[in-house]
Amino acid sequence: MPLLEVVDVQKRFGGLRAVAGTSLTVEAGEIVGLIGPNGAGKTTLFHLISGFLTPDAGGVRFSGEPTLGLRPHALCQRGLARTFQIVKPFHGLTVLENVRVGALARTPGFAEATARAREVIAFAGLEAKTDQLARALTLAERKRLELARALATEPRLLLLDEVMAGLTVGEAQEMVEILGVLRREFSLTLLVIEHVMKVVMTMCDRIVVLDHGEKLAEGTPAMVAGHRAVIDAYLGVASA
Repeated sequence: MPLLEVVDVQKRFGGLRAVAGTSLTVEAGEIVGLIGPNGAGKTTLFHLISGFLTPDAGGVRFSGEPTLGLRPHALCQRGLARTFQIVKPFHGLTVLENVRVGALARTPGFAEATARAREVIAFAGLEAKTDQLARALTLAERKRLELARALATEPRLLLLDEVMAGLTVGEAQEMVEILGVLRREFSLTLLVIEHVMKVVMTMCDRIVVLDHGEKLAEGTPAMVAGHRAVIDAYLGVASA
């Protein structure tokens, strides 16, 4: 049974069809990439999976159970967490305080949540910034903080929305290494929106391609890289 099942999900905003009958699955332990041109519906699909939006039709199942009607905090407590493309930490709180908020979602005790937060902060490479206010962090550090807050909730499935955006080549490579450790040592399952194709092609087991809210292609990185419709969608040319 897949850890995540998205079945014929649809979402409209007025006359705009943002997601048009999309289906996909994610198996436990996989890293699946979700790619497509700007406006393809990727982030909207994340909103639908994580409970921030309700689908107009279709459904989502997490760990075999339907998620309809469950709010983001309820899904988080079941083990489904996400990050956001535009990071929004609590700027007036320290790194430790930010991450502890995430830990408290699954850890009832303050002391236990603090210990969990410190572990995750060290893993994310932010130990030296533990007592620093979030507003003082660089973009790369805020990206790590966003990841750390999500990891502190102890997810089984983590949705990553453009976690590499705005990073230098070196910073992006460090993030790739962190995500690789998450799978190897923590058996974490990842569904990743990413525009950095080198990262997608080297990190993901499978790739799902969206265009205008519809699934355009799905397969291994090699299969998707050679798919004519995918090439057309990214280059903006018509198939012969």
